[in-house]
Amino acid sequence: MSARHKGFAATLPVAMTMAVTLALAACKKEETPAAAPAATSGNTQAPATEPAVAASVSAMSIDQLREAASKAYNENRLYAPAGNNAMEYYLALRDKQPGNASATSALADLMPMAVIAADQALAREDFEEAKRLIGLIGKADPNHPALGRLKTSLASGEAAAKKRAESMTAEEEAKRKAELAKQREEEQKKLQEQQRQQQALAEQQRQQQAAAEAEAERLRQQQAAAAEAERQRQQQAAQQAAQQQTAAPAPRPAAAAIELRPISQPGPKYPPAAQRAGVGGSVQVEYTVGTDGSVISARVVSSDAPRQFQRDFEREALAAVKRWRFQPVAQPVTSRRTIEFAM
Repeated sequence: MSARHKGFAATLPVAMTMAVTLALAACKKEETPAAAPAATSGNTQAPATEPAVAASVSAMSIDQLREAASKAYNENRLYAPAGNNAMEYYLALRDKQPGNASATSALADLMPMAVIAADQALAREDFEEAKRLIGLIGKADPNHPALGRLKTSLASGEAAAKKRAESMTAEEEAKRKAELAKQREEEQKKLQEQQRQQQALAEQQRQQQAAAEAEAERLRQQQAAAAEAERQRQQQAAQQAAQQQTAAPAPRPAAAAIELRPISQPGPKYPPAAQRAGVGGSVQVEYTVGTDGSVISARVVSSDAPRQFQRDFEREALAAVKRWRFQPVAQPVTSRRTIEFAM
């Protein structure tokens, strides 16, 4: 073998090794650019924002939302738990019916309590619950004066908690979250119990007021009955005196011919609870107008309304009729009128 062939044979393994190495390097270079865009795409993608109203709530119909909102409000599920509270139901109802007065009114009543709950969640470092409540507040009123402060407190609180979490073990972090969930549930139960007590006290006061109004109405009806009896007695006496006269007296208009001419007939107030529930009704009232034109007595003849709001409609109808004024009449006149409550 010549020296030239010996040199080529000696360098062949080295050349093959270098060729393999260069081929592998080329493959790695081709793979790196393909992987880079995926990594870049993952870094630039913004995290998804949880909607303020649960998708299951948004999918409900208007009638379902109205019924669920009223039930949640009455059961004191005002802003929790997530996906089953009055605030989410009313927000979804307002989305479907932007002009719904009961939803707007209810949200205005719920906002102060939601702000207090968000502050409490931030104080106990329950940032997940605070973020949910802030989302509800922002959807209900994007310009609410407390919204900016709550968002700032949330950001600073999460940053401080993140620093502390870096020194905590997974077991300690899980224990902290479990304790937060327990505190959240206890506070919600405490708030619901307080609201139940307030509602029970309000119901007791309402019943006492209704009893007092019923007693006053009974006395007014007795007075009206006595006045009517006296009127009939006087009428009979006048008829007897007329029969005894030799000359025929001038004819006197019959009571039925007397016409009531209204001066002022203010309408009734719409019961707030019925308005929030979107419920209407009607009440037929019988009233007696005295000689001075004021209503001296009034009573409910019949009413057409859901049972839970029937007393409210009757009370407001009677209150409105008692404020009516007419031109003076020669003698008391009794009439009937149906008062309508419509949304």
